[in-house]
Amino acid sequence: MCGIIGIVGKESVADRLVEGLKRMEYRGYDSAGVCTIDGGALIRRRAPGKLANLVQELDANPAPGTIGIAHTRWATHGAPTANNAHPHATGEVALVHNGIIENFKPLRDGLLARGRKIESETDTEIVAHLVSERIEAGDSPQEAVKAVLPMLRGAFALAIAFRQHPDLLIGARLGSPLVLGYGEGEMFLGSDALALAPLTQRIAYLDEGDWVVITREGAQVFDAENRQVSREVVASGVSAAAVEKGPYRHFMQKEIFEQPIVVAQTLRSYIRPVEQAVALPQMDFDLSTVKRVTIVACGTSFYAGMVAKYWFEQFARVPVDIDVASEFRYRNPVLEPGGLALFISQSGETADTLAALRHARAEGQKIAVVVNVPTSSMAREADLLLPTHAGPEIGVASTKAFTCQLAVLAALAAHLAVKRGRIDRDEEREIVRHLTETPAALNAALGFDEAIAAMAPLIAPARDVLYLGRGPDYPLALEGALKLKEISYIHAEGYASGEMKHGPIALIDEAVPVIVLAPSGPLFEKTVSNMQEVRARGGKIVLISDAEGLAEAGEGCLATIEMPKVHPLIAPIIYAVPVQLLAYHVAVAKGTDVDQPRNLAKSVTVE
Repeated sequence: MCGIIGIVGKESVADRLVEGLKRMEYRGYDSAGVCTIDGGALIRRRAPGKLANLVQELDANPAPGTIGIAHTRWATHGAPTANNAHPHATGEVALVHNGIIENFKPLRDGLLARGRKIESETDTEIVAHLVSERIEAGDSPQEAVKAVLPMLRGAFALAIAFRQHPDLLIGARLGSPLVLGYGEGEMFLGSDALALAPLTQRIAYLDEGDWVVITREGAQVFDAENRQVSREVVASGVSAAAVEKGPYRHFMQKEIFEQPIVVAQTLRSYIRPVEQAVALPQMDFDLSTVKRVTIVACGTSFYAGMVAKYWFEQFARVPVDIDVASEFRYRNPVLEPGGLALFISQSGETADTLAALRHARAEGQKIAVVVNVPTSSMAREADLLLPTHAGPEIGVASTKAFTCQLAVLAALAAHLAVKRGRIDRDEEREIVRHLTETPAALNAALGFDEAIAAMAPLIAPARDVLYLGRGPDYPLALEGALKLKEISYIHAEGYASGEMKHGPIALIDEAVPVIVLAPSGPLFEKTVSNMQEVRARGGKIVLISDAEGLAEAGEGCLATIEMPKVHPLIAPIIYAVPVQLLAYHVAVAKGTDVDQPRNLAKSVTVE
């Protein structure tokens, strides 16, 4: 996860900017940079690799100035070079950015048509040029940013410096956190309060859609409608745990709300927006020769693998087996030569999954690993490392790691389909387009948080809850049931909708809520038929669907949860949000320990 820090100070800021970056190293990065303003000039220093390389660059070529911005970057589209590192700059502005600009390509094409010179492979530079165009046309910094922000689609946090205004920074956020810090005659911006902890204990969390103008005297905050607003200034506290939780009550809640930005950053590692293509890290084997994929994982990661089975078989037309890691070795599976064994793990240290990986390698399989810790044991033993960029996940119940896994697996399915000749370039472009819509759709899904919280007390008294889904929504039903079990201690089960009449329907009565995941589309009518079977037996239905689905089948339900209308490819990623939020709010209503539920650990390192 990238990191941002900005300072409008009273003394030289370069060293303090670097210290702020060091406090965000836990997010992961492979390049870094600083930009200050001094003598009417933008002074940029950037370096690939670790922060020590940037420090060395600053020792050799200092960056004087009392105002500046800095950034740590994960290489996404574009290699981890100094040229692709942030800050990006024109003659007038410098800018750092977390997130993804979904409409990057048409904006870039427009800039090129207008004669702008694009020097990097990033979407970030596009924003710098858009703001610069307005400045060059005579706009003030405030006018320029106000005009450009509505042009951007996606999830982002921005910090912008202006050459002709050495006493001012502007920040903006949509789907990516940004924190405002108050000092004595100084002001600060940061990705999180942890970055600002050495600088100030007085912070304000910007709301979704906010943008802010900061000077040494203070800050003016504007909301998405450009109305000046105030945001509460709070004490950040001295505990690292308290700082990292920010304004959220629990880590799980925070991590649910981080999903637009971490999924965006994950997708940026697997999508080339200029070419509108999917790309994977280099590997020493040819994916086109893969005859069968074997997916192995535990818990929530297993359900991500179940979704991937649908994708791999639908798009790449490659047969897929899937196993729970703890059972894999003991059934003595038949692993054919030329197969790919794919292992999914948040920590990369899960004992059952690691043992299964070693078994598959001994059987001659090529090993691919989807993992959130790129230095983990599984990552080191992989032939193909596919990292997620979820950042540290503190809550035991996995949320953002799950959706990032799905993002990687969707990209892998598309790439495998290309390599096997199952989709053409137009179809690949269409898949990329839908994948880049994911962060904004996640933002939209999170917008229903209050409605889900309001209905949670209807579910909290239940002793048993059933979840139903068809197709790729069936694994989401399993995941929803798991989340509810993990943190609320309510017995819950997930079923394929059509399997209800083969036994589970005997459990239905007025005391058993039934959660139905049913986006409108080809499978919707079948699912509605299964809902009618539940309703006929007195079952209370909570329907999760888009507006079209709710209009058709929402009448008479105990409650409904509306989701944005999305393409079926990304629906499993988006529909993870309501089942996470429902489990979270039910657990809060019951007063359980959300972040550390009984008997569970974040990483299971024993078999």
